[in-house]
Amino acid sequence: MNAYITAAGAYLPGPPVGNDEIAARLGGVDERGDRLRRRILAANGIAKRHYALDAQGRTTELNEELAANALHAALDERGLGAADLDMLATATTQGDLLVPGFASMVHGRLGGGPMQVLSAAGVCSSSLAALDAAVAKVRLGDRRRAAVVGSELSSRWLRSSRFNGGGDGDAHFLRWMLSDGAGAVLVEGRPRPDRPSLHVDWVRTVSLAHAHPVCMRAGMGEGAAPVAGRTWQDMGSAAAAEQAGMMLLRQDTSALGALAEAGLREFQALAREGLIDLGKLDHVLCHYSTNAFRDIVFDQLAAAGAQIDTGRWFSNLETRGNTGAASIFIALEECWRTGRFEPGQTVLLAVPESGRFSFGFAHLTCVDGAAAEAPAVAPVAAPVAAQEAAPAVTRVAPRSERLHDRLDAVWQEFEQRLDQVPVMRRLSEGTATLEDYRRLLFNLRQQVADGARWISRAASNFSVDLFDLRSAAIGHAAEEHRDFMMIERDYAACGGSIEDIRAGEKNIGSEALSAYMFHTASQPDPIGLLGAMFIIEGLGTGKASGWAARFKATLGLRDDQVSFLSYHGEADDDHFAKLQAILDSPRIDAASADAIVKTAKTVARLYALQLEELDHV
Repeated sequence: MNAYITAAGAYLPGPPVGNDEIAARLGGVDERGDRLRRRILAANGIAKRHYALDAQGRTTELNEELAANALHAALDERGLGAADLDMLATATTQGDLLVPGFASMVHGRLGGGPMQVLSAAGVCSSSLAALDAAVAKVRLGDRRRAAVVGSELSSRWLRSSRFNGGGDGDAHFLRWMLSDGAGAVLVEGRPRPDRPSLHVDWVRTVSLAHAHPVCMRAGMGEGAAPVAGRTWQDMGSAAAAEQAGMMLLRQDTSALGALAEAGLREFQALAREGLIDLGKLDHVLCHYSTNAFRDIVFDQLAAAGAQIDTGRWFSNLETRGNTGAASIFIALEECWRTGRFEPGQTVLLAVPESGRFSFGFAHLTCVDGAAAEAPAVAPVAAPVAAQEAAPAVTRVAPRSERLHDRLDAVWQEFEQRLDQVPVMRRLSEGTATLEDYRRLLFNLRQQVADGARWISRAASNFSVDLFDLRSAAIGHAAEEHRDFMMIERDYAACGGSIEDIRAGEKNIGSEALSAYMFHTASQPDPIGLLGAMFIIEGLGTGKASGWAARFKATLGLRDDQVSFLSYHGEADDDHFAKLQAILDSPRIDAASADAIVKTAKTVARLYALQLEELDHV
């Protein structure tokens, strides 16, 4: 399955507030505070922002209301209602309540029917963590339509009553940086037919908390780390914590340079993996708190020899303010609403988070939904005469979109075939035995042991013109060449004999599959093998984790007995994302697409045969 962003919505409370109006709205600005305000505003470049506060500084709307309003905007733009959703993923720094979770409160406010909810905690990058979860569920076919919303009501942290006449520079810095708002997107398994959609190529989030102290924080005393007995919950009362200054939202501004450098390194790592081609990016939407941060990124990219055309860089920080977890979706909504994206163009979303150094990235490709959804033939009800009189106009879907649709059809047929395989049926019904599992490992090992060999052979047969595919194949072979040893360890942990599994022979299906893979890999420029990878990596990202969990639950197995399936359930997400990026490449012409689909069909049939043979040996 694929995942597409099919609608976007945003909500900004109240009228825009200019720089000269902030002090009156938030209150409590003395001469020193006003100097800080002017200096910070001059650096961050924000000219207008929105607050859910009235002229007297009173809260006018809940955070859950901001989120629900953004969701309604996205649903209305798509022509849908809340009842059309079966998943809601939310992101915010702090909800209105401590308990229950923010997603539950937003769902209650939004309405609709029963649905899965997820509250992503964190700060700015929590929005892409929520998007990642929604995309994964839609891709798995587990959810049909998901909504994702990032929402912030920061102004409650910024009012003068919080500061008690004090507050250090780090606290005042955020006071003039943050504002309120919400942004939302809808995620579906197919593009919408009436306007372009955004195919979600991949989403990546990473935490570097292991290497960095806390940067943006609230609820702790002074210092870089919380101390037992000295968090806000240990102070005896919320009032005591407030009096101690623990409830101020602070940011260590001296760490922002290091945050920019760390974000650039993560960006470069994605480029090395082949997930980002800076020269081919059409749009970059980056969340940041200040224009100074943007300038650091530009300078460091230029120093690294990868200068980006600033015309491709979009931010509405100056007019919408820094809305934390909502910012990236508010920026995406403005681009969406103004028609900034055109079919075939690529979009990178980038969100650094200073909380404890986290980063989120997402790569999107704009696709022509109308072309992708157009019927292959005229409707049978259309009058023949009208068909003859009408001019011959054919809407052609983008090449990559047609390929994805064809591969999706192969995958759906493969899934149906897998459901009928006896061992998979027993696993689904909860009647699989330990012998079933051992037999699965025994037979997989014989075929998997050949995997790195045929990948290496394919690499040696790619010409210089496809050097990037050769490099990708070599890297993949290096990652996969010891997989069979993991299977052997799982087999032994389940009571099997290492000697027996190593002396085992391939079953009929495994023989046929390996022979076909070696034959295909031996051809010049075997680009059709991308179809094989689509099936094999798809099994990892779409099936392996579920199989591992069911075998564990049914048989009471330990983690060390299902390590092969569990590992591929995690690692193959990354492999599959790289594969998707290659499939979207302009190098995939019509002939290559045909070869890829044919290979995928063949491998799907032979892989199922391999599993069917488990009951025949």
